Amino acid sequence: MNYDSQVPLASLYAVFFRLGLLSFGGGISAWVHREIVAVRRWVTEEEFMAGYALGQILPGVNSTNLTIYIGQRLRGAIGAAVALAGLLSGPFVAVIAAGVAYRYLFEIPGFEAAMAGVAAVAVGMLGRLGLVFVRRLPWRPAPVAVMAATFVAVGVLNWPLAAVVLMLAPISVAAAWPRPAGNA
Repeated sequence: MNYDSQVPLASLYAVFFRLGLLSFGGGISAWVHREIVAVRRWVTEEEFMAGYALGQILPGVNSTNLTIYIGQRLRGAIGAAVALAGLLSGPFVAVIAAGVAYRYLFEIPGFEAAMAGVAAVAVGMLGRLGLVFVRRLPWRPAPVAVMAATFVAVGVLNWPLAAVVLMLAPISVAAAWPRPAGNA
């Protein structure tokens, strides 16, 4: 792939810098989807979903994995490094500044409520991203059953996530495993 005619590195850095600053409270995958797929159309919905899925299964932070995937997809190794630097440099400076000013921040009227609002928006954006994925993927009962079982086990019964994953992962893999077409 010829990366020279693609997205400028400065634009890639700027977008991920802004995304890193706006993602306080989580929900960055939804922000990335909005900016990279819906607004700028730098990658397709299918490419984004592939990167999102890959970011979920690789070790490390999902949003960081997704950022590296998109940067690499757009501009190769240098794009991955630039996108990651953009994503991390804004929050790095903001966290250092917040650490210095921490004791003064909570004295600002409404600051705590504003942070709760930012977290609520992040949850809503993740919910929206989930709906986008649900509409794009074919409906099959096995993945829905695994998802529901995970929700009930972890969210309702408060079972340990590691035990639930160890129990449901083989079922999920077996349900997704390609089967040869039969002549029946």
